[in-house]
Amino acid sequence: MLAEAQEARRSAGAAVGRVGVTRLSLTDFRNYREARLTLGTEPVVLTGPNGAGKTNLLEAVSFLAPGRGLRGAKLSEIDRRQMPPDNRPPGRAFRGWAVAAVVATRRGTVRVGTGRDVMAGERRVIRIDGDPMRSQAVLGERLGVVWLTPSMDRLFTEGPSGRRRFLDRLVLGIEPAHASHVTAYEQALRERARLLRDGPADPAWLSAIEGVMSERGVAVAAGRCEAVQRLDRVCAEAEGPFPRARLTLVGTVEDWLETMPALAAEERLAAALAANRHGDAQAGGTLIGPHRSDLAVSLAEKGIAAELASTGEQKALLISILLAHAKLQRAVRGEPPLLLLDEIAAHLDASRRAALFEALLQVDSQAWLTGTDEALFAPLRCQAQFLSVHDGNVAATFS
Repeated sequence: MLAEAQEARRSAGAAVGRVGVTRLSLTDFRNYREARLTLGTEPVVLTGPNGAGKTNLLEAVSFLAPGRGLRGAKLSEIDRRQMPPDNRPPGRAFRGWAVAAVVATRRGTVRVGTGRDVMAGERRVIRIDGDPMRSQAVLGERLGVVWLTPSMDRLFTEGPSGRRRFLDRLVLGIEPAHASHVTAYEQALRERARLLRDGPADPAWLSAIEGVMSERGVAVAAGRCEAVQRLDRVCAEAEGPFPRARLTLVGTVEDWLETMPALAAEERLAAALAANRHGDAQAGGTLIGPHRSDLAVSLAEKGIAAELASTGEQKALLISILLAHAKLQRAVRGEPPLLLLDEIAAHLDASRRAALFEALLQVDSQAWLTGTDEALFAPLRCQAQFLSVHDGNVAATFS
């Protein structure tokens, strides 16, 4: 009976064009030896005690996108803790974690498989519809995934690196090629730093690396600029109980792009990198480039910076930005992203919780929500799938 009901929900979701994971399989992932879920495309509510594995399920879904998932963990850290080799049953070889999913999108069904290649250490393997992929970037072309986690509650009060990662995830949902630009820039950034630190500091080789940094760095900055401008406009038009956000991008390369074409900005960045080699070597890092940029956020109604707002206001502001991004991605790409909302009810009063749930039902994509108290999600009871998580086991719950 449960399987028939789940199949009916899945078919109904696909019929109206909702985006969502309809099947999810985990193998040796965190505290899951194996898990198999069959779902509809409506919201998924995961409840259970702390440490049960709720966030692990969200992390598994986050690997349907490029990158290192919502925890930013090393791939080897995700492997399920198994028995020591001497105690392992005969014939059972060590294997890395794996995630497989069937995803309903408005362009058709996509089958994604990903996991750690144990023979290559931190290498991630990806298959789409059974075919091996050479790059993670292709995941961003097929599906958008964004998330909020409890650690991001401090996004506005801590350093800019977290805000850059948050922004890059949003940009990726609008421009899938952004991931490859960021990866190439960061690789060149590390290589230049290594050469300046350890040598040999060959000018020709440094110039080649700085050429890559300038080309990809300007592409990164331009993608962020365009996304922030578009997202700021959507945020400005938002209505409802969540505060309207104002977003601006702060950075040297971004300032250049306001007054000159991209090619001129590339030349200027390459020249600045060449001129700053000695200073960067002494500083132990590159002092100019989009890796130094920051996302500035403020509350439109109060006119104050986000870091000066209360904890509740900051949480509501993040939700406001995420909902605006889902609307923008739907307009740009034709479908909204999957939304992963870990412990989302924390710091929200009853009225804002109800408003959030109503907004999620209107997004036309699947939202995954976690919490320890099932009662907080009561307004979703007839419109979402409720799953109980205990010690790496998942079961449907009924009212």
